[in-house]
Amino acid sequence: MTPLPPCPKCQSEFTYEDGMMLVCPECAHEWAPGEAAESGEKVIRDSNGNPLADGDTVTVIKDLKVKGSSLVVKRGTKVKNIRLVDGDHDIDCKIDGIGQMGLKSEFVKKA
Repeated sequence: MTPLPPCPKCQSEFTYEDGMMLVCPECAHEWAPGEAAESGEKVIRDSNGNPLADGDTVTVIKDLKVKGSSLVVKRGTKVKNIRLVDGDHDIDCKIDGIGQMGLKSEFVKKA
């Protein structure tokens, strides 16, 4: 019998199987055996569901007004070398002609 992995939430060693799921009796966390390693890290995804990473190049899928000015980021604009951050706008980037700004991942697709 192979040992079960510890709970990814509280690191308890007393996990048990319940059908296809693993269950922790201490914190009541349930997870599938394959997702234990990736559950601790938040994955930011683009509008198509592709995972994004620092340094990726993305394309804007919708015209976006820049708050506080009359500038507009046009649909199809390529943004290179993005940086992922926590918060409401989860992408920090530099756009030519506009400068430093934050974007929401739901308005971009991976290039």
